[in-house]
Amino acid sequence: MSLPHPLDPPAPAPARAAAPRPAGPTPARPQPSTWRQDVSAGLVVALVALPLCLGIALASNAPLFSGIITGVVGGLLVSRLSGSQLMVSGPAAGLTAIVVAAIAELGSFPTFLLAVVLAGLFQLALGALRAGLIAYFVPSSVIRGMLAGIGLLLVMKQLPYALGASLGGTPPGLVAPVVAAARELSLTAVAITAASLALLAVWGRVAPAAVRRLLPGPLAVVVGAAVIATIVAAALPSLALPAGAYVKLPVPAGLGDVAALLTWPDWSAIANPAVYKVGATLAIVATLESLLSLEATDKLDPERRTSPANRELLAQGTGNVVAGLLGGLPMTGVIVRSAANVDAGARSWRSAFVHGVILAAMVLAVPTLLNRIPLAALAAVLIATGVKLAAPTVVRDAWRRGWSYLLPFAVTTIAIVVEDLLVGIGVGLAAGVFFVLRDSYRNAYSYERRESADHHHVRLTLAEEVTFLNKAKILSELTALPSGSAVTIDGGRTRHLDIDVVEILHDFQQSARRRGITVLLRNIPTPPTLAAAH
Repeated sequence: MSLPHPLDPPAPAPARAAAPRPAGPTPARPQPSTWRQDVSAGLVVALVALPLCLGIALASNAPLFSGIITGVVGGLLVSRLSGSQLMVSGPAAGLTAIVVAAIAELGSFPTFLLAVVLAGLFQLALGALRAGLIAYFVPSSVIRGMLAGIGLLLVMKQLPYALGASLGGTPPGLVAPVVAAARELSLTAVAITAASLALLAVWGRVAPAAVRRLLPGPLAVVVGAAVIATIVAAALPSLALPAGAYVKLPVPAGLGDVAALLTWPDWSAIANPAVYKVGATLAIVATLESLLSLEATDKLDPERRTSPANRELLAQGTGNVVAGLLGGLPMTGVIVRSAANVDAGARSWRSAFVHGVILAAMVLAVPTLLNRIPLAALAAVLIATGVKLAAPTVVRDAWRRGWSYLLPFAVTTIAIVVEDLLVGIGVGLAAGVFFVLRDSYRNAYSYERRESADHHHVRLTLAEEVTFLNKAKILSELTALPSGSAVTIDGGRTRHLDIDVVEILHDFQQSARRRGITVLLRNIPTPPTLAAAH
């Protein structure tokens, strides 16, 4: 039998056979027979996660070991705390733009780790406040614009490494690193990048399913690039990659040295307001990405289980606190690894747990082999990811949906590339709110006009929800009525009628007499001030 989950509610008393099934998230109790599928899926996910953990750390301008730490914490800890049986957590490409900017703003990686801890605490607070529905208040246009902006940044940030730049040897900015790398172009790095991108494009079609399960595309790229780089260095030393163009993971002499490899938060910066701003930004974006990944993973679940969103926030918050304390990147639920988990036949949380165990074992057992991976191969993996996020089909789909979708999508994408992720989300939300206000302005009432030879009959039927946002539209329509009209304003369908609108309707009824307009108000309440006067 499986051990009880740390966050599971107490076991209910046995129910009668005829008792209805309780509502709410589907309880998950994997059977022992799923161990075989879960272990096999965990191995596949670990092979997918390894290059992504390294690549995301590279794209974040963070120590490469920090990506592995987050992957391990996501596997060993969050998999047990989460209510999702199939979602995998770890470092996410969606946070790279924030991490790059935050490390530069805060001045050091240890100070940034403090912000990661605070982000986890903020997420714990959101979970305690049962804010799991927050993702539903962000328009899909803004979310897709965010992903497209992140995709563009991933591509632009990885171009220097695709050209052979050394780790940490590029100037800041988007264009300057590419120019600097182009001046010291490495033909071997360019060839590895091109071959890796080509392999990623065709791997899913040419490789047999059994091979893809044991050797996913990103891992095939990493292994092939390492072999090519080693052969070139031995046969053609003049074309060998620079020493700084390889992965650089610390190599512990034994288990006792592992603690010395960890980076600890800089607690002296606890009074720095910028740390709290970064922590809040990380918490908001990581929460959105995790909840969206949770929803997507539930849709992929063959058993159609439903995962509790508030519990996921508690799990993700705990994971980010621990990752920050140990020197890891911020984490989220990640849909790419979760989809690989489902495709590999996972049945329970055990697959994500096994993936964490395997990641830790690989880093401790074979760090020297991992240090033979060229950065160009990781850059190719991330460029392919970025192209998928910002594919032309995404833009074309936004165009087809109309301006109310396209404008928030476009301004979010552009603002993220030009400024940062938080500004982009804020601008996109503002654009989305504009269209909400516009629609509210337009939908204040239904309009019916009846005309005869000597006067006009007009009927205004108010909508179900009428707020102060509708005042301007209603007033403009009433003001345009010709003298001598007879107008009926009916609120019979209205469930909520703002007091501001009630007052302007009664005011118009009084002032319209001077223009010879007869106003009949039906199902419109009397404003409090007028009722008090009577």
